[in-house]
Amino acid sequence: MPDSCSCRDFNRSQLLHRGVARAGQGLPSIEPGMPTPAGTGLNRRSFLLRSTGAMLSVYGASMLGPRHFLEGITEASAAAPNQPVLVSIFMEGGWDAMSVLAPVGDPLYAAMRPVVGLAPGSGPIFTEDDRLMWNPAATGLATLHDEGKVTTFPAIGYDPPDESHFTSRHYWEVGQLDTSVSSGWMGRFLDATGTQNNPLQGLSLDSSLSPALATTSVPVAAVSSPAAYSLWAYGVDSPITAEAIATFGQLGSLSAPSPAYAQARTAALNTSLVLNQMAGFVAANGTATNYNAPVPYPTAGGDFPGQLAALAAMLADNLPITCASLTGVGSFDTHSGETTALTTNLGQTVDAVLAFQRDLEARGLADRVLIQLWSEFGRHPQDNGSGTDHGAAGTAFLIGTQASGVMVGEFPGLAALDVNENLVNTSDFRAMYCSLLEQWFSTDASLVLPDAASYSRPTLLKS
Repeated sequence: MPDSCSCRDFNRSQLLHRGVARAGQGLPSIEPGMPTPAGTGLNRRSFLLRSTGAMLSVYGASMLGPRHFLEGITEASAAAPNQPVLVSIFMEGGWDAMSVLAPVGDPLYAAMRPVVGLAPGSGPIFTEDDRLMWNPAATGLATLHDEGKVTTFPAIGYDPPDESHFTSRHYWEVGQLDTSVSSGWMGRFLDATGTQNNPLQGLSLDSSLSPALATTSVPVAAVSSPAAYSLWAYGVDSPITAEAIATFGQLGSLSAPSPAYAQARTAALNTSLVLNQMAGFVAANGTATNYNAPVPYPTAGGDFPGQLAALAAMLADNLPITCASLTGVGSFDTHSGETTALTTNLGQTVDAVLAFQRDLEARGLADRVLIQLWSEFGRHPQDNGSGTDHGAAGTAFLIGTQASGVMVGEFPGLAALDVNENLVNTSDFRAMYCSLLEQWFSTDASLVLPDAASYSRPTLLKS
């Protein structure tokens, strides 16, 4: 996954958003007027014991202990075995919409993109608008679109647009054009509909908590890799380790003659319970596993394919996940070297998403999962000689067997740019959120977005 030439604003945004997940360690100073990332200061506790550098971090937790969380997870699994799930995948850095869906049929395209422009015929035509062509690296999306499983937003954004990575990403994360909001839009949805003892209801498959999942009252969690969770016993190695851990769990269930014994045995019992809960996601040696995936996942793309494979396995095991958040492969802040960076990172991300969708279909889970691909903005229509600079309207996708498969808005063309010579938006990301809340989650959008009444509701699901 090649790095793009990231601008200072992008590097600062990455640094600050990573700081969110390490609440209590403080954040780097930011310029006046820049929004504080959602979730800053949210309490964090360790749910799973530290092991091979990985743990499940629970945020917004009450005084409940691990056993109460496990009971909550079990109860939630039994209560809603077929609940809808939203998997939000962030394309970090502002991906170039005009290189994902290239307007090769627009008469101004070739002149505006003399360096990074795609050649007509080099990729599949977008069947809903033959001016547009899929990037050759996005053929997986083209395939799913042809199957009626992709709803496309060819020019999504908001007015007035902001070309700052940090601010625009914050708007998308909180669902409002307000720099003071400190909770994420998915987090507020979970506040309204979730429970007090199920931290898996909002899950970041990352070492940090996604700001879009930042709640105000219910627990959510982050885990970098379920496959990395394992335990060890001092001075003990295989094959004795497993027996030793099992014995600790059995001792933990015994009555205790003193408070000190009770505390130790409770810790041993909780450890055993958690280990059993994670057993299906851990390889024998504590390294990555294929999670018994019924389809192959790509080997390129860093941790991303494995995170999606883990998520599919967790859903197949009926873990009560409602909203999951991931970050796609690499950076899309392509001020220079765009052709190589975007092609590689886009291709690796799309290939993994296609495998994930096929995995869900093979497991019989596809009808209850929607995948959202989004980025903080699009890029400037005119290339800069090597890449593209920050723009306004971008592209987003909803993927799944229940997605309507019908384009929302239209590609506005290159003859009618805004005052900054950027692509104008023909759909608003907050309208997409309203429809996801109401059509997918059957939840009144006004409970999550205070200005929900002002947005139309595009049809996102099959009738």
